[in-house]
Amino acid sequence: MLKVIDWLGSHFYGLFQAGGQQFAGLVTGIVPILVVLLTFMYAMVKFVGQERVNRAILFSSKYSVLRYTAMPILSLLLLANPMAYTFGRFLPEYQKPAFYDSAVSFCHPVTSFFPYANAGEIFVWLGIADGITKLHLSIAPLAVRYFLLGIVIILIRGLLTERITLYLMGRKSAKADEQAVQSVSAS
Repeated sequence: MLKVIDWLGSHFYGLFQAGGQQFAGLVTGIVPILVVLLTFMYAMVKFVGQERVNRAILFSSKYSVLRYTAMPILSLLLLANPMAYTFGRFLPEYQKPAFYDSAVSFCHPVTSFFPYANAGEIFVWLGIADGITKLHLSIAPLAVRYFLLGIVIILIRGLLTERITLYLMGRKSAKADEQAVQSVSAS
């Protein structure tokens, strides 16, 4: 029984040692990169100007392809997750669900080049990159493919979600009209 307690105690402590080593690796590895990237993006917004950034977002909201590619990408790069969803304020109500779907779907692919944009999920990309690194392969081609495929997927999801939203809103409107007709005919 004493051996079991000794084994549990040493392994329990070892769990925290491993966690501490992982944390130290993050502090000396990814955290400085995140800080520098975030500082760079905020500096770019300051140099370009907030009004110009807003105009670029408004322009991209006019066209479906840009609304579900450029707009979610810019929102994640400039504001990061979860503030990125506030770019939906530039859209009419029926396009907001599709924008949200596109932005949230791009949270993982964006980490391949811009880990600060979704720092809470960086471990997904780091896990994939670690496997590629152990095979002694470059992660750059994978990062490019991951990012580009993410753009294609958010476009498809945005367009489909917008269509579904319009369909559901049309059904809701038709039901309301039907109920109004029934209440008038009942009187």
